[in-house]
Amino acid sequence: MQDERRMSMKSKQFNRYYLFSCLGVLIASYYPLSMGVRVITDMLANGTVMKENYPKYIIPYTPISVAIIIGVILMPLFIRVFKKFPFVGGAVSATVVFFGLELLLEEKVVVSTAETVTKLEDWQMFMCYIPLEGWRETVTTYKTQTAVDILMGDYNPAFKMHFYIISIVLIITILNCLYGFGQMIKSGENKRLKSLVVQSACSITFLGLCILACFTAFWRDGSIQVSPLSAALMTIFFVLLGITVGVFVGSLILGKGKLVSIWIPSIVASAMTLLMYLGEMFLLNGHLYSFGTGFVFESIPGIVLAPMDIIIVFASGLTNFIICYFLNYKKRLEA
Repeated sequence: MQDERRMSMKSKQFNRYYLFSCLGVLIASYYPLSMGVRVITDMLANGTVMKENYPKYIIPYTPISVAIIIGVILMPLFIRVFKKFPFVGGAVSATVVFFGLELLLEEKVVVSTAETVTKLEDWQMFMCYIPLEGWRETVTTYKTQTAVDILMGDYNPAFKMHFYIISIVLIITILNCLYGFGQMIKSGENKRLKSLVVQSACSITFLGLCILACFTAFWRDGSIQVSPLSAALMTIFFVLLGITVGVFVGSLILGKGKLVSIWIPSIVASAMTLLMYLGEMFLLNGHLYSFGTGFVFESIPGIVLAPMDIIIVFASGLTNFIICYFLNYKKRLEA
């Protein structure tokens, strides 16, 4: 009788959590969803979107928002079907939704100006560089030649890798938190509580940096050598990306032994930061932004990376190592 009452209470708690999760992601996604609605309305009415009405960051944030919403809505189904691994179902379904909507918007939405018509898939070029004076009246403004523009050359589909990585990281880490807390309520186990709290903090902070980058591009002016402020923000962005993914991996293999629970997430964190550097190389035709002058900021012949870049890659892994160590250390004490 007590077991039935306990199960009923957990079910009610989960239902409340599920309801608030759905409402929360819908409210948080209001602006990205409204951008999508405006673009779809213009396309249905006019067959195109005028540049002055085009919300520049509909890609990737509208597909990201829709993917997370679908993942959250399907949470009870996947918890019931997959039992211990519902996150896998949520992550896969959300990823499929993201790429489906992303490719649909890239291929079908057309942005028109007084001088030209541009496929929406050119969004990467808009996001890579924001001039201090802002975008002018025509699409051709972003082709103004600077040092970075010359290095970029013409549009390359490989540019998408850089932004797809960020999008998938946001989707899976946010869903990991929502599914993780949901499973805790459903099962009554709280061994992942601390790791999920850390994961939530990392994901929210990383999302905030992504939004800041959208509106400022971290105040880069088109030069390969960036300002100290830009260098600091880019460093935080790269390190936090690695930590966010590392903590995500660590939350899934918590308490599996030092080699598995601490070293593997730390290696993954450094690998993700390095992967972002590779994405930057694609964006800049084999070059990287320079964070300063002197030996520590100069590219090492043959590997492109500067000593400072290597330090940043290792800093990501080291920070994740410390986080995962304490998460697992506290778990051993509690045991």
